[in-house]
Amino acid sequence: MIREETVFGPIFSRRLGSSLGINLLPERGKICNFDCIYCECGWNRDGRDDTVLPTAAKVRGDLERKLRSLAAVGTPVDSITFSGDGEPTLNPEFPQIIDDTLRLRDEFYPKAKVSVLSNATRVHLESIFNALCRVDNPIMKIDAPSNELAERINQPAQGYDVDRVVEALKAFGGDFVLQTCMLRYDGFDSSSSEVIGGMLDIVRLLHPREWMVYTIDRPTPMRGLGKFSPEEMRALVQPLIDEGFCIQIKG
Repeated sequence: MIREETVFGPIFSRRLGSSLGINLLPERGKICNFDCIYCECGWNRDGRDDTVLPTAAKVRGDLERKLRSLAAVGTPVDSITFSGDGEPTLNPEFPQIIDDTLRLRDEFYPKAKVSVLSNATRVHLESIFNALCRVDNPIMKIDAPSNELAERINQPAQGYDVDRVVEALKAFGGDFVLQTCMLRYDGFDSSSSEVIGGMLDIVRLLHPREWMVYTIDRPTPMRGLGKFSPEEMRALVQPLIDEGFCIQIKG
């Protein structure tokens, strides 16, 4: 399982290029309101030894030192990316951290994008939504079009509701990136009509500026998961390509 420092990388991202990561969760633990069967950070139960969240002051200091050192040697940074060991918007200082990050980005790497990878469960909160609207790439996850199907792949905390998430995402007015992981196992298949049909309907409704479709690439906590080829995923989303939607496919 992966455990990240507060600021880590840059690493090469299939979707974002040279990505400098920011982990707003414990460095030796995991806190998330999803427990996805494909999560490269492992199961939530295996990351409970550390519950200390980094403060805005720590993130600001660590990020400034890292950006200064990278800029001094000319290391490229395409994206400053909030990901890490769980859901980044769970950090109570998330809005302040976004403001600090944008200021430091402008100072050291003004051409870099600030990206947030989120499961979209807290978009309905005004402070979180406003913070996400300030970044270049709010990348919001929906893997399944119904609560029953989401339980099979994401195992969300009690109270998760796909319809509420979709309703909250409407507030972006399409100015966000939707992210979907495609996989298959005995209890879930992204290519089934109930999954892909529902997802196509959600994309049509939300009309995000981009739909980012990908499959598993690293070891997963649940064994026996099957990945999709880029060709398979393209065939599944071809109706939306034909309709003019912008879709990024990563195998």
